[in-house]
Amino acid sequence: MYLKLKRSVDIILSAVSLIALTPLFIGLIFAIKIDSKGPILFKQKRIGVHTSHFNMLKFRTMKINTPKDTPTHLLENPDQYITRMGKFLRKTSLDELPQIWNIFTGQMSIIGPRPALWNQYDLIKEREKYGANDILPGLTGWAQINGRDELPIDVKAKLDGEYVNKLGLWMDINCFIGTILSVIKSDGVVEGKKVPSNEEKRSQEFLSK
Repeated sequence: MYLKLKRSVDIILSAVSLIALTPLFIGLIFAIKIDSKGPILFKQKRIGVHTSHFNMLKFRTMKINTPKDTPTHLLENPDQYITRMGKFLRKTSLDELPQIWNIFTGQMSIIGPRPALWNQYDLIKEREKYGANDILPGLTGWAQINGRDELPIDVKAKLDGEYVNKLGLWMDINCFIGTILSVIKSDGVVEGKKVPSNEEKRSQEFLSK
C-alpha cells in the first residue's frame, strides 16, 4: 500500500520539480555547452527494479574522453577528466537533477538504493541478499546519507537492506532531510581512488607476504 502512495508522491513531486526548475535547467544547459565540448546529458546504463536495465541521466560533468562505465572514485587522477563546470555541478549535486525525469517515468524513485552500474556485479549480488534489488532505485537513499562513496560494498548493501526493512514514510523523510544536510556539507564524496595512509600501506604489505 505504501509503495503505491510512494509512487504517487514521486509523480507529483517530479512533475512539479520539472516545471519549477525549468529556468535552472536552461541556465545549466548553457553553462555546460559553453564550458566544454560534448553532449549536455550523460546517459549511463544502471540497474533498476528487479535487476532490469535503464539509462540513468545526469548533466555531463566530464570530458568526452573519460573511460566509460567506471565509477569516478575508481579513476586514477579524475581531475584530468572533470570539467570546470563539472566540479561545481558535482560539489552541489546539481548534476543529478536530470534524474527527476527518470523518477517521473517510473524508472527511479526519489528515495531508494542508488542504482548500481550494470557491471557492479559484487554490489548487485550483495543487495540481492537483502531484497534491495526488488524496489525502485532512488535519487538518494539511506546508504547515501551514511557514507556514500566512502562505504565498502558489503556495508552499502547492508544499509540498503535496512532501508527495505524499514520502508515507510518516516524512513523516507529521514533520508530526504539527511540528504539536504549531506549536500550542504558535501559528505561522503570521493573523487578518484583513495590514497591509502602509511598504516594502511603497511597492513597491505603484511597481508601480501
